[in-house]
Amino acid sequence: MAPKIPILLLVLFMLFAGLSFAQKERNKQQRKSITAVEANYTNLFRAAGYSAAEIDRKVAKAYYDIFEGPNRVYFTVGDTMAYVSDVKNHDARTEGLSYGMMIAVQLNKKEVFDRIWRWSKKYLQHQSGPREAYFAWSINPETLKRNSDGSASDGELYYITSLLFASNRWGNQTGINYYQEARRILDNMWKKDGTGNIYNLINVEHKQISFVPEGDGYQWTDPSYHLPAFYEVWAMYAKDGHEKFYRDCADTSRAFLHRACHPVTGLNADYTEFSGEPHSTRWMPPAFRYDSWRVPMNIAMDYVWFGKDKNWQQGYARRLQGFLRTKGINTFEDQFNLDGSRPEFILKAGSNGPKLRHSLGLLATAASASLVNRNAKNLDFVHALWDAKLEPYADGYFDPYYDGLLYLFSLMHLSGKYRIIQPN
Repeated sequence: MAPKIPILLLVLFMLFAGLSFAQKERNKQQRKSITAVEANYTNLFRAAGYSAAEIDRKVAKAYYDIFEGPNRVYFTVGDTMAYVSDVKNHDARTEGLSYGMMIAVQLNKKEVFDRIWRWSKKYLQHQSGPREAYFAWSINPETLKRNSDGSASDGELYYITSLLFASNRWGNQTGINYYQEARRILDNMWKKDGTGNIYNLINVEHKQISFVPEGDGYQWTDPSYHLPAFYEVWAMYAKDGHEKFYRDCADTSRAFLHRACHPVTGLNADYTEFSGEPHSTRWMPPAFRYDSWRVPMNIAMDYVWFGKDKNWQQGYARRLQGFLRTKGINTFEDQFNLDGSRPEFILKAGSNGPKLRHSLGLLATAASASLVNRNAKNLDFVHALWDAKLEPYADGYFDPYYDGLLYLFSLMHLSGKYRIIQPN
C-alpha cells in the first residue's frame, strides 16, 4: 500500500512546484527577451571588410591611448583609486568618471572600474544631507576642491547602469557590493522631494531626465541625457519596485527625441524644454553643439539593444547622416543651427578660443548611427571613423578626453563590444 501523504504537505508541495514553475517561466521569458536583443549585435567593422584581429587591435589601441598612453586621461591614485580627467578643463567630472566605469565593465577591466568607483565615492558622492548619494559633478583633482556640489544628471545615470552591469559581471562578493551601491543611489533618488531644493534625477511629472536635479534645472532637460536603453536595463536589473516607471521613461524619451530632432537635418539643441523645444540659457543660445554629439550614439544603442522604435530611428539616422554628407564626410563642422546653418555664437572648447572643427567626437557618434542606417552606402562613415586618428588637430588643439571617450565608445559599438551585460 502506498504511504499516505498529509493533505497539508501535498498542498504545500503543489504550491511550491507551481511557484517554481512560474519562476522558471519568468526566467525563461527574460532570457528569451535578452537573447533576442543579443541577436541584434553587429560587428559593422567586419561588414566593412576589416578582420577580427584588426578590429581588436583598433579597440585595444584606443583604450591604451586613453587609459595608459602618454596622453591618457586616466590617472591612478595610490594602490586603490583612480580618476578620469577632462584635462583641457583641469577637472574631473562625473561624466568622464562614469564613462570610464562603463568602458571598464564592458571590456572586463575590474581593477580600473573599482579604482574609479572608490575615488568617485570618496571625493564626489554626498554621504548625508539633501543631496545624499548624489555626486558633485566637478572637482579639481589636484586640490580636491569641488567646483560645484550640485549634480549633473547624466553622471548618475551612467554610475547606476555601470554598477548594475558590474554586479552582473563580477558579482558582489569581491570587495565592492556593486548592486548595493547602485540601489543606494536609486533608493535615495526616490526620497528627493524638493527638500533643500533637491529633486529626483527624473522629473516625475514629465518622466524625463532633468538637466540637474535641483532648482530650475529640474524643469528642463538635455537631449543627450536621454538614454532609453539605460531605463530598460534598470527595469530588468534594479529590482527596486519602479520597473513600470522606468519602462515608461524609456518610451517617453523615445517620443521626446522625435520632437527634439529636426525633421530634415536630424539635429537637436544641446538643451531643450520637455516638449523638445530649444531652451536658451544665460551662457549661450540654443544650437547643436558638444552635448548634442552624443544623441546619435544613444539612439544607436537603443536601436541595437532593444529595437522598440526602429522605424523612426532608421529615418533619423538617414536624415542625420544625409545632412552631414552634404557638408562633406571629411569636412563637416561640429556646431550647427538646427536647420543646418552655421551659428553666430560658437562655443569654445576649454581654454581655446571659439573655433569650428571637423571633430573626431562627432564623426565617431555619427558613424555609430550606421548601426541603424544599415546598407553598403552608409559604410562610408564606418570607413571614415576607421581612418580617423586621436591626435592633435592642425591648429594644435587636442582633446583625448571628450573626443577620446566618444571615439572609444563608438569603436566599441561598431565592433559589437558594447552590450547589455547579463548576470553570470
